[in-house]
Amino acid sequence: MIIVDTALRKREALDQPIRVGLVGVGYMGRGIAQQLLTPLRGIRLVAMSNRTLSRCERVLADAGVESPLHVSNSSRLEDAIETGNLAITDDPMLLCEAENIDLLIESTGNVEFGAQFSTKAIDHGKHLVLVNAELDAVVGPILKARAERAGVVLTNTDGDEPGVAMNLLRFVDTIGYRPVMAGNIKGFYDPHRNPDTQRGFAEEVNQNVHMITSFADGTKLSMETTLLANAAGLGVLKRGMHGHRCEHVKDILDHFSPDELLNQGAVEFVLGAEPGTGAFVVGYNEDPIKQEYMQYFKMGDGPLYLFYTPYHLPQVQVAVTIGRAALFHDAAVTPIGRPMCDVVTMAKRNLKAGQTLDGIGGFDAYGTIENADISQANELLPMSLSADCRLTRDVAQDEPISYADVTLPANRLCDQLRAEQNEHFFPFPSNGSDAEWSMSTPTASTK
Repeated sequence: MIIVDTALRKREALDQPIRVGLVGVGYMGRGIAQQLLTPLRGIRLVAMSNRTLSRCERVLADAGVESPLHVSNSSRLEDAIETGNLAITDDPMLLCEAENIDLLIESTGNVEFGAQFSTKAIDHGKHLVLVNAELDAVVGPILKARAERAGVVLTNTDGDEPGVAMNLLRFVDTIGYRPVMAGNIKGFYDPHRNPDTQRGFAEEVNQNVHMITSFADGTKLSMETTLLANAAGLGVLKRGMHGHRCEHVKDILDHFSPDELLNQGAVEFVLGAEPGTGAFVVGYNEDPIKQEYMQYFKMGDGPLYLFYTPYHLPQVQVAVTIGRAALFHDAAVTPIGRPMCDVVTMAKRNLKAGQTLDGIGGFDAYGTIENADISQANELLPMSLSADCRLTRDVAQDEPISYADVTLPANRLCDQLRAEQNEHFFPFPSNGSDAEWSMSTPTASTK
């Protein structure tokens, strides 16, 4: 952060800000736009796109921006940016084509659109910040491989739980403590929650009911921990994780032994624990002198030590992500290679053959994290690809759904990318070579 803010100040002094385009102004996109319209040193939001342009106009009006330029082709968009005017459009692909946009933020949460937009952004040489865990969890590794070939950064954002945890993990590794566990602090979890049970709360907090349902039923948690697992080279100790209920996040150390975590590092979550939000990392060090100092500084007896951050602010911290990606080619959260985990589809209720699944945050299914090798071996259907799949057999509540159980919709790019990812990373059985995260191998996906 200290390096990033210094570099951004220099860009501001040179009047050479990072030029950013934003796609998707739903709840999170709106928050990001408000933050970037402040404006921030060394960063300028120069273009926005949304299916409904009136949402862009409303966001801009809230920020005191009047009369944005409506553009319908890339040359007009480039002219608007060149003359210092903020442009809006209902054609998001124009932002990929504009040569004077440095970095794009995709914040729609839509898997198929996200696949189309991300591939085009990468093909046009744009750094890409994905605020779209739904897409990242299912095809992030192959998008990362494509981004590396194009010489651009693909990253999830600082401030969301995977970014908070990954920053902590890098810190723990830097100070000489081996990261053996990382994860989220979650307040509520019930895999059978649905839009009817969550509608009232969604209206109260002014969010989409399907998104709120995905929070409550654990799907989003599984996607976030999958992003972390794929970035850190960690697996899960059991399908769905343990999710121990704790009074405080530090109590997680009571539930796992050093031997267990040294044998297989893992992502996890704690339920109902103070401080109520944020992320944590467990580091290991058995040096007796270091243990003496850690005990003196009230970090416990060791050899496991708990590090945590008691907040996560993705709409604010995305500014750091922008600076890291555009100025230092450094990703906050990005896959290091072969996928470690997947989010698999589980029946939320008894389902019948012929039924069409209603996707993330719906009535039919929830997503849960599983080790990728198990998901691949059993050909389990990724939750991010479940929408509009037609069941070919009855499936009982809490039973996993496999590719053999469904007919996929035709001609989806997200399915093509998933097939490309499988072919790229799983042509042969795993030899475990990507099982341990290392700061010295950030480009493992090219192997």
